[in-house]
Amino acid sequence: MTTEREFDIVLYGATGFSGKLTAEYLARCGSPARIALAGRSSERLQAVRQTLGPEAADWPVIVAHASQPSTLAALTARTRVVLTTVGPYAHYGLPLVGACAAAGTDYADLTGELMFARNAIDQYHKQAVDTGARIVLSCGFDSIPSDLNVYQLYRKAREDAAGELCDTTMVLRSFSQFGASGGTVASLLGTMRTASSDPEARRLLDDPYTLTTDRAAEPEIGPQPDFTCRRGCDIAPELAGFWAGGFILASHNTRIVRRSNALQEWKYGRRFRYSEAMSLGKSFVAPAAARTVTGALAGAFRLANRHSHRLPRRWVQRVLPKPGAGPSDASQRRGHFRMETYATTTTGARYLATYAQHTDAYHATSVMLGESGLALALDRDRLSGLRGVLTPAAAMGDALLARLPAAGVSIKTTRLA
Repeated sequence: MTTEREFDIVLYGATGFSGKLTAEYLARCGSPARIALAGRSSERLQAVRQTLGPEAADWPVIVAHASQPSTLAALTARTRVVLTTVGPYAHYGLPLVGACAAAGTDYADLTGELMFARNAIDQYHKQAVDTGARIVLSCGFDSIPSDLNVYQLYRKAREDAAGELCDTTMVLRSFSQFGASGGTVASLLGTMRTASSDPEARRLLDDPYTLTTDRAAEPEIGPQPDFTCRRGCDIAPELAGFWAGGFILASHNTRIVRRSNALQEWKYGRRFRYSEAMSLGKSFVAPAAARTVTGALAGAFRLANRHSHRLPRRWVQRVLPKPGAGPSDASQRRGHFRMETYATTTTGARYLATYAQHTDAYHATSVMLGESGLALALDRDRLSGLRGVLTPAAAMGDALLARLPAAGVSIKTTRLA
């Protein structure tokens, strides 16, 4: 569906914690894109706009809310792309996905909620294919670094005629972030509550191919656990002496990456096996730390996915961060991260892809979401031809690899000895 639109990008949820950071980034980057801010309150939107400087002084504000479908339909009809930070997505996301799919409007979000993603695929993938909409999931810290690292590994191996990807592992090598936003916590808890009260949802969450469009077509390569304790040398010789344990975002990121492979007709490889881990260093306590972290994560997810519905909602809401709240400014200033993804191909060639930023996960997320919106709106010649409910790499891998370095992201692929 190709019609002229009033805006290039509408940022929905601009008054929340992640929404404000994304608005600040879009105002700061000086893009020529036509941008508007959307949310429930015109007054709060105008207050946010006043903090963004002269670059955003003429950005229109649009009042819209998931409880009023007509407002979402009107919003999506006016723009080429909708960026949304309004979570938990299981509560507020599907009406907006539906509106974008119906209007043929591109969409990008920050979801880390597997059941929301599964429901978006089931309900709107076909419609989005028919209307030409790109519904791109997980365009933040989960899961762009994971997804793009594998995509750049695939590109490099293809350029070298080195075969398809086989064992591929992302290792979080360094990370500094204290605290989590209220929206992040609410999203995680919402997924666990759904799983604990719905055996079918729990079965889907346990499947390594939760987000596939065609489960029967996926390769059967044995168990692919979300959390494992591993010696670094079992991942790559360069990590000899290190120990790695479970990474909390692995259960979502791994399924996004596997969906990227499926959406692209398994061009990463039919023997592609992907996992994620977190480096615990090489000190004498590292083996115990790796086992403890892995066991704690596996146990916590297992218990929460079965019993979290038993926790009183009022008690949970009282002790957890409020939606819209986030880490302190001091915590954010100390932030940085580096992700390394090691891969071996069918010919035995080995590669390393890195993705690093000198900022916290939330500011990094605002860059990733903002650049995703700009790529969808302005770089259409670099986008894949895919439509439907997509992943970042499958929708705009080439565009993001071209854009993100100019935004302060260090991205590199190396062939190893």
